Amino acid sequence: MKIRISQLRQKLDDYRLPLEQLAARALRVKPEDILAAKLVRKSVDARDKGDIHFTLTLDVETARHVRLPRNAAEIKNPDDSAPSSANDGSSRLNQWREEPIPERRQQEAAVPPLVVGMGPAGLFAALTLARAGLRPVVVERGKPVEQREADVAAFWSGGPFNPDSNVQFGEGGAGTFSDGKLNSGIKDPRCRRVLEEMHRAGAPESILWQAKPHVGTDHLKAMVKNLREQIIALGGDVRFETKLTGLEIADGRVKAAVLEGTAGRYALEVDAVILAVGHSARDTFGMLAEAGAAMSRKPFAIGARIEHRQDRINRAQYGTAAGHPALGAADYKLAVHLPGGRSVYTFCMCPGGQVVAAASEAGGVVVNGMSLYARDGENANSALLVNVLPEDFGGDDPLAGVRFQQRWERAAFEAGGGDYRAPAQRVGDFLARRPSDGPGGVTPSYRPGVKWGSLDGCLPAFVTQAMREALPLLDRKLKGFAHPDAVLTGVETRSSSPVRIERDENCVSNIVGLYPCGEGAGYAGGIMSAAVDGIRSAEAIIKF
Repeated sequence: MKIRISQLRQKLDDYRLPLEQLAARALRVKPEDILAAKLVRKSVDARDKGDIHFTLTLDVETARHVRLPRNAAEIKNPDDSAPSSANDGSSRLNQWREEPIPERRQQEAAVPPLVVGMGPAGLFAALTLARAGLRPVVVERGKPVEQREADVAAFWSGGPFNPDSNVQFGEGGAGTFSDGKLNSGIKDPRCRRVLEEMHRAGAPESILWQAKPHVGTDHLKAMVKNLREQIIALGGDVRFETKLTGLEIADGRVKAAVLEGTAGRYALEVDAVILAVGHSARDTFGMLAEAGAAMSRKPFAIGARIEHRQDRINRAQYGTAAGHPALGAADYKLAVHLPGGRSVYTFCMCPGGQVVAAASEAGGVVVNGMSLYARDGENANSALLVNVLPEDFGGDDPLAGVRFQQRWERAAFEAGGGDYRAPAQRVGDFLARRPSDGPGGVTPSYRPGVKWGSLDGCLPAFVTQAMREALPLLDRKLKGFAHPDAVLTGVETRSSSPVRIERDENCVSNIVGLYPCGEGAGYAGGIMSAAVDGIRSAEAIIKF
């Protein structure tokens, strides 16, 4: 008998018990009656600080027919998704039941499709095309992840800045230096395929059942390398340190892509180009605008990283259970809507992580956050962002948002001393409108280092005002969030793309053969949604 048990409570102290024992207890049968038990979903319920526990969903196989409790249902067909009575949200993780694209299924194509960019959207687009036998050419302006990691480490240690090999550019995209969150608000069934592909490529098995799955930057680096090797093994042609610098267009169609790289400058004949360039490819945006691609301004958000001691966040979220070995580092997600119409919210929260230098242009400071899979660092950080509207940009052309970002990144560079240190200010000083002269109880993790002072000259006045209004309100939602010793490090400007490259329902731009996708094109907001959008664009080419 195959059964799904949902909403199964597990005490923290029972976290090491075998799943079979938990299933036997829930079904009120002997342990030997349980043939197998598989974890489908696991989440922490911390709503009641005096009763923090896990909530599980299990798929169980029993040796005999058993009487089912209310939170269980029989799975009539093992290939079906969750039974309708198991209404716990876990069915979304099991909706992808289509046959995978057969490896090496041959397609007839005059020329191979071109994929530009090797972030999540580009990697999954290329893998989907390669599995269909279309042998894509994949170009990435940056370096392989191994070399990229070395360049980033050198920069963080005070070494030279490389405009084509940094936190934004290189194999894996910006997500490679992040917490590696894989949860998403989208309901696309392709999400399950992405999780399974990532697991096969080396991501921990836990991503298949965690309610808030994450990979961590350490596993991401190995995973993207394995995805690249799969693409090559399936006939893909991967070219690093190769940049798309132009398009040759005739009769409204793409005829060739102009590439520059280690092989020099050359034109590659193409009739299908997937643009997965990421949200920081500003020179590419400019080239596309000149080529006539339909583009528009898009709202985004800017602000700073806020950093706390992780043990303080643990106590705020878990109360007396903080520090229990079953729980790990606590996270949070906060938002407030102010009377003046602005929204202030946290984004990309990194438990046990660090604030990182994420510039992609010389003379600018950009911050971001990342965590290792273990999330065992001393500090927690997240972006504290304020929404920015197109009317705030100071221009009405598609690239006005880019110029808006650049203005504040350069201001932060100057405030940091002109050597890629970042301006920093304690929250107590920020609220009191006085410069900071050093740290309190929180040591900032940003490298190559911070320069203490004020953030007021590094962000628009409406942004700092909204942050000051929001901090006390957010502190009511998470005690200690506005602690005077918490550190604000600026500036964070790259939470999403400032432009949208328009496309139709078939994922095609107004230039036929051009398929804009992912975060850079304005159609995704994280690793998972970008990967799904890459798959969707590849499927459109396969169908064509």
